[in-house]
Amino acid sequence: LGLPVRDPAAAARVAAGILKDTGGRAVDLGRVTSGGTAATGTSAAGTATAEAGARWYATVLASGFDSRVNDRGNRMRLPAGRFKYDLAILAELAAFRPVPYRLTLDGGRIVEVDATLVAVGNGTSYGGGMRICADARTDDGLLDVTVVGDCDRTTLLKVFPRVYKGTHLDHPEVTTYRTRTLALDAPDTTGYADGEPLGPLPLAVECVPGALRVLAPDTPVPHR
Repeated sequence: LGLPVRDPAAAARVAAGILKDTGGRAVDLGRVTSGGTAATGTSAAGTATAEAGARWYATVLASGFDSRVNDRGNRMRLPAGRFKYDLAILAELAAFRPVPYRLTLDGGRIVEVDATLVAVGNGTSYGGGMRICADARTDDGLLDVTVVGDCDRTTLLKVFPRVYKGTHLDHPEVTTYRTRTLALDAPDTTGYADGEPLGPLPLAVECVPGALRVLAPDTPVPHR
């Protein structure tokens, strides 16, 4: 969102200025339900009351290798920040195998692929700065889907450092999609969003435009 998150005083000044001038701006959110097919053409007001049990998220929904890393990282007390997830990645590499995914984009196009992970981004990053969906924007009404294909451990270790700059999206094993809704399914796979467990796949995800107002600059973070 372009906020100085590591400088509380500067963040307070920015927030005060925004309250005085514009009052903030609207950003999208992801909305997740278990199973079924994601809704289409819904508004923020409509989806807020549409189904009991829906979960909302602002950054990234993780599934596959990254959700297993998330699970392990959440159990670790030390170290803090990105280094926790670096260690969790190394620990999970030993046993992980790609799994068969079925993605349904906007209720129509179906993609079946053996994948190491599938991340669904409303925002760009997770895990202490990993820009897994580096081109995502929080105000475009779309979800950015990053699919990392059937990678061996050597390839994954080579690609991993590039995630912090977002340059992994250029790797031949990485495919991206943009969609308003997504039905996501894979066996024995848990979904996480904003670092919190959602439960096992299948999950239905939709982007809800303008669902949240934030104290952030009017100019969004640009694409790469």
